Amino acid sequence: MDPATTLFGVLLLVTSLAELGGLALIAFGAATILPAQSEPVLVGLLLLGETPPWMLVLVASIANTLGSVVNWWLGTQVLRLQDRRWFPASPPQIARAMGWYRRWGRWSLLLSWAPIIGDPLTVVAGMLREPLREFILLVAIAKTGRYVVLTVVTLGLA
Repeated sequence: MDPATTLFGVLLLVTSLAELGGLALIAFGAATILPAQSEPVLVGLLLLGETPPWMLVLVASIANTLGSVVNWWLGTQVLRLQDRRWFPASPPQIARAMGWYRRWGRWSLLLSWAPIIGDPLTVVAGMLREPLREFILLVAIAKTGRYVVLTVVTLGLA
C-alpha cells in the first residue's frame, strides 16, 4: 500500500473520531444543565454524509443518556443542599416538581427529550430515587427516539 493512501486513511479515521467525539461531548452537555443543543450538530454531521447515520444516532443517544444520568445523580444529592441561600429552587418549586413527577410517574421520563422540561425531569427522578435501571431504559428510549426522528426528517429532506 502506498504511503499517501495510508496517510489519507489515517486522516479520515482521525476526522471521523473527532466528529463523533465532538457530537458525544455536545450531546452529553446538552442533557445536563449546560446550555447546549446537540440537534444542530447532529443535523450538520448527517448532511456532511461522512459518517453512517446509525453511528451518529448511537453516539448521540448514548452520550445524551449518560448526561441525563448525571442529572439523576445530582437529583439524588440535591435535597441536602436545598437550605442553602444560593440554591436555585425554592421549597415550593421543589414540592411542585416532585408532586408532578409523583402524579405522572416514571412514564413521564419518556418526555426527557423535550426542551425546557426534560432536564429538570431527570433531576426530579433522582430526587425521588427512581431506580437507575428503569430510569436509563426510559430515558434512552426517549433520547434515541428523538434522534431517530430527527435523522429520518433530515435525510428525507436532504
